[in-house]
Amino acid sequence: MSRPITLFTGQWADLPFDEVCALAAKWGYDGVEIACSGDHFEVDRAVGEDGYVEAKLAQLDRHGLKVFAISNHLVGQAICDDPIDFRHQAILPTRIWGDGEPEGVRQRAAADMADAARAAAKLGVDTVVGFTGSKIWKYVAMFPPVPESVIEDGYADFARRWNPILDVFDEVGVRFAHEVHPSEIAYDYWTTKRAMAAVGNRPAFGLNWDPSHFVWQDLDPVGFILDFADRIYHVDCKDTRKRFDGRNGRLGSHLPWGNPRRGWDFVSTGHGDVPWEDCFRALNAIGYRGPISVEWEDAGMDRLRGAQEAVTFVRNLVFDPPTASFDAAFSTQTDDSDR
Repeated sequence: MSRPITLFTGQWADLPFDEVCALAAKWGYDGVEIACSGDHFEVDRAVGEDGYVEAKLAQLDRHGLKVFAISNHLVGQAICDDPIDFRHQAILPTRIWGDGEPEGVRQRAAADMADAARAAAKLGVDTVVGFTGSKIWKYVAMFPPVPESVIEDGYADFARRWNPILDVFDEVGVRFAHEVHPSEIAYDYWTTKRAMAAVGNRPAFGLNWDPSHFVWQDLDPVGFILDFADRIYHVDCKDTRKRFDGRNGRLGSHLPWGNPRRGWDFVSTGHGDVPWEDCFRALNAIGYRGPISVEWEDAGMDRLRGAQEAVTFVRNLVFDPPTASFDAAFSTQTDDSDR
């Protein structure tokens, strides 16, 4: 199966996992990217409870689905974040939040991410998708002025906390795919370069490519694929629409995500501003053969309709590259014309 189409279950964590599997199978998805949320996948049970992983695999098999990655975004957010506060309490499992003491939360989150690598290996997948958090995102406006030493310390903090986690990823043969995203240590092109350098460009730390966040920031999602060709470990397929009319700005004015006055919003796949065909041509060019995971976040469309439409749209985009390279084909044509 080449480049399977999967459904990311994170936006469905309010439903039982079996119900989400039934929907995904009915709509024609090949498998799922399982979120470590709700009853979908519990990292502590996966590493500590006999039969838990086997039961999950059997559940998927009953629906004719495969699993290609797990997602530990919410826990990953707490590893480097500063401050740790009520926002994290709302998204973290109770066992990670504990008493809420910030450094304790960070350390428990780091331990859970290391366990996520072990759980993924038991599940038979080689990719954990997620966030890293960031000690320095709060300084993104750079005013009042921020000394470079503070920014350097933020990347050093990221490396100090993540290198031991990545050691575990290496030990079990699993890769981390960081989602480049505002609020993370790597949120655009230059911060991605710097974050990779901070951990010595080690292969265990790669990328989850989600074009919606690039389009919103006026970054080139196609160029990003080509520039980071050897680090695209996973693909989340989510579209976005820009509505900049002189009132709407990038930072959203503290408006809810679904409010059109923000100036951008996630939309049903194929109706926004992502140059999808060029993106998939670039994925072909770098030889990406991993899953294409639909991440459903369209506030303007019912998810039971939209997620079903999305799989059809994406499947039409996942065209195979030519069997022979362009250079080889061109060389053959030149030889024939010479004769």
